[in-house]
Formats: sequence, C-alpha cells, structure tokens
Amino acid sequence: MYDNLTTKEMIGKIEVLKKERNAIIMSHYYQHDEVQDIADYLGDSFGLSQKAATTAADMIVFCGVKFMAESAKILSPDKTVVLPEKMAGCPMADMVDVAGLREMKNKYPDYTVVTYVNSTAAVKAESDVCCTSSNALQIVESINNDKILFVPDKNLGTYVADRTDKEVVVWDGYCNTHYRVKVEDIKKVRDKFSEAPILIHPECRPEVVTMADYAGSTAGILKFARESKADTLIIGTEQGILYQLKKENPDKKFYILSPKLICPNMKKTHLDKVLNSLENTEFEITIPDDVNEKAYQSLYKMLELAR
Repeated sequence: MYDNLTTKEMIGKIEVLKKERNAIIMSHYYQHDEVQDIADYLGDSFGLSQKAATTAADMIVFCGVKFMAESAKILSPDKTVVLPEKMAGCPMADMVDVAGLREMKNKYPDYTVVTYVNSTAAVKAESDVCCTSSNALQIVESINNDKILFVPDKNLGTYVADRTDKEVVVWDGYCNTHYRVKVEDIKKVRDKFSEAPILIHPECRPEVVTMADYAGSTAGILKFARESKADTLIIGTEQGILYQLKKENPDKKFYILSPKLICPNMKKTHLDKVLNSLENTEFEITIPDDVNEKAYQSLYKMLELAR
C-alpha cells in the first residue's frame, strides 16, 4: 500500500497522524526493531495496557497480538484501539474457548479459575481472576482457595504448581514459540558458554525452566540483565527482546538460546501497517459491553490481589 514511500517518509507520516488523531503507539518487546523505535511506550503486554489507560490519548495503536489489544480495550473502553495487523493472533490464546472453559469449570466446580492474560477477552470474562507471568504465583497464593484451575498455559501453570502447596489443575495449552526450546538447547549453550547465565521465560517447558539460572517475564529478564555483573547472557525468550537488551546494556553480549525463538505473529507488524492503522483506523478492536465488563472484573481482581 505504501511501496512508494521510504522508511523515513512513513515515519514522518506516522508522526503527523499521531498528532492529528491524538494517538499513541504501544509496542511489545517482541516486535521488529523499527516498530519498537517508533513506539511511544515499549513494554510487556499488560503493562502497556495499563499505561495506555493512564494517558489522555483518544487512540491506541497496539503493536502486538490480538489479546494484547483486547486488554487495552478492556482497560480503556472509551478509547479507539487498533491492531495494525488483523491476523496477528496468539495460538495459545486460541487453545481455550468459553465452551471448553465452562466444561472444565463444571468438572472442577470448587476451583478458582486463574487465567493468564495471554487469553481472549471472552475467556477472561469467564474467569475469576487474571494473572501475568510475573505475578502468577503471587495471585495463586493470594486467593482464598486451595484449589486452582489455571488457564491456558500448562507451562506457566506447572511453574506455579511447583512453587505452591495448593492443588493446581492446568489447562493443556502452550506457547508455540517458547515450547520449541528443549533441554538439548540448554546443554549446547552450557557447553559453549559455561559461565553465562541463562534467562528463561516460564512459558518454556518445565524441564527447561529448571535448568535455567533465572525464569521470569520479559520485564523480569530485562531487569535481571541490567543488574547482572555477567558480561555475557543467554536469552530464552522471543528474539525481539534482544534489541532492547542491547540498547540498555551496550557493554554486555547477548545470545538467543535457540534460533527457533521467533514468534511469527509478533513479526507480522511493520511500519506500513502501523501507518495504515492510523490513517484508516484499522483494525479496530471491539468487545461486547457485557464481555468487557466481566473481563475488566477479572483484571481488576488481579490488580487488587497483586498490591
């Protein structure tokens, strides 16, 4: 659509349209470098949604995947939220739907449903409380129930189950990207970089997580890297985070744990699509009022418990 424009020209048009439409651009750490560079705010999925809600912007351009843009809409129902790439979905979020969750709730009627924010608005609305990868254990521990149904990520759910005395039943979902990392990848890196800390996202397989030096969210990985005295670190999450890691720590070296750590959905967003979203309000996120309200309650409950 904008093949006749240079990168510099596209960026110029994006800046003009942002002012005209009172818009802000939010980018996840897993986006392409050039998308991260034009963002007003860079962060992890829920943190960006929270930040967007505090701004005076009328329009939120969310460079990520659909469930992230939905979370922004849930927290900012009166703002226009657009996802630049219509097909930027999340396979893990799609591994659970309302019908399936209701069936599971009927099977485990006394269990509190804790749903990872990497889920659709409809599933959030069917849940008791949400969580992020950084506060999942805290949320589970804060709930006044020893029986937990954790949805949809079995790996994050297992990570939590291994660290709590509560009974945790996990949904059989997973992140396709993080699930590709195997024990053999850890062993290869250990052989080559024996002293380098390995930082892993808890969406990875449990046997991989246990072999890492640190397991945490994208924000947690960035914090660990900033504070680490190591000059070389191995990163076990989507490779887009390397851009920010290198910018924040120019004197340190970072290597991706596996070349398989690429999320094809995150990589679908490019500058031309950001420009199109601003120019044509594409693709706007809409959520039915009743779903939005119930999903908001699940997110709000998380914020209450995480204080």
